[in-house]
Amino acid sequence: MPGDSVPLKDLLRFDVQGSMLSQAKSSGGSSKRKWQHALTEGLDTECTPTELIQQWSPGPKRQHSGWKGKENDGKPFAISRRSRKRKESVLEVSWDHLPDELILRILFFLPLHDLLKTSVTCRRWHRLAFDESLWHSVDLEGVTEMVPALQQVLKTGVRRLRCPRSFINDLQLTGMCALQIAEMDLSSSIVTTPALESIICRCNLLQCLSLEGLQLSDSIIRSLAQNPNLRQVNLSGCSNFAADPLAHMLQSCSRIEQLNVSWCQFTNNHVKSVVNHVSATVTHLNLSGYRDGLTLDDVKVLVTRCPDIHTLDLSDSAQLMADCLPALSGLPHLHHLSLSRCYHIHVAALSDLRKTFPALRYLEVFGLVNDGHLSSLRKESPGVSINAMPFSAVARPTPAGGTGATGGHGMWNRKIRLRFKLSAV
Repeated sequence: MPGDSVPLKDLLRFDVQGSMLSQAKSSGGSSKRKWQHALTEGLDTECTPTELIQQWSPGPKRQHSGWKGKENDGKPFAISRRSRKRKESVLEVSWDHLPDELILRILFFLPLHDLLKTSVTCRRWHRLAFDESLWHSVDLEGVTEMVPALQQVLKTGVRRLRCPRSFINDLQLTGMCALQIAEMDLSSSIVTTPALESIICRCNLLQCLSLEGLQLSDSIIRSLAQNPNLRQVNLSGCSNFAADPLAHMLQSCSRIEQLNVSWCQFTNNHVKSVVNHVSATVTHLNLSGYRDGLTLDDVKVLVTRCPDIHTLDLSDSAQLMADCLPALSGLPHLHHLSLSRCYHIHVAALSDLRKTFPALRYLEVFGLVNDGHLSSLRKESPGVSINAMPFSAVARPTPAGGTGATGGHGMWNRKIRLRFKLSAV
């Protein structure tokens, strides 16, 4: 046999002795003698090296139940040693395992188009995509098929709805309970009277409302009286309702702070209904456009009823003369006054505005003061901005020209979350 080949018997004896000696060296002297005696005693017997190893080897490890059926079952030991591979734990996250609250939070950041796309993924996502929390505020301006879109949005429990300049007819809300709308803008829309009645009659939580330019009815005005929390009402340019329902609505809605009833189809009775029944809490009032309907007596009643008015627009009132200014001096908080095209008020009566109205900051006198007298009037009224605001913003959801914090796409200085965007051509 070659010199480098060692019998298995001798190899085992060498390993055993070497292991025993190494353990004996690490122990004390008595331990060393004990190991030698045990080794000699073992060699004197007829024990095979395998039996000797088994005798002095540590007891076998308890076999794991998962090892059954492995290749070493039934054998006393294994010569080869396998390397242990560390298994990396992989955590798999599925959308189906996420709670509804987390998915709703993710869907909250999607625009309107993408949110509608997710609604056709599956039944669960359809339910979550139309959850009430996601449809709190919606802007439908520019939607082509307005009626089906509006019906779907109203079912979601929307609270802030903006759809100006829309065409709404044949709106079917049969079986729908009370709506949750608190703010709504339908300005300059074409809405049939039955469709508008079906919406307003289901509202009793309205706080801000703009129906500018719409044809109303007595039934709609009476339905508005069911909203005691109304704070801002814009009925500018509205028509087709009587004076008595208007008076009833103003009496019932005693929290109105901003009211715009300019340029409506009003008679003298309508004007007196406003003056005699408007809430005492009103701070912004637009009564412009009533050439022969608004008189000095009406102004005096208004000042007595509403002493906290800050903004007052009486433009285009042909019956008002210079004697209305002393009457308006009873408004200590008046800071914005509009008397445009009140042609019977002489320019000289405006020279002492700072004394008459110490809190005045804005004055609109378009058509009343020509350019030659305007510069001298500004010198006589330092601190007063004259003819700086040609359009009234009283109770209007969006300032004229689309200015303001919302950029023309919000309502009452707050943005709309879900907004329909026209595709680029």
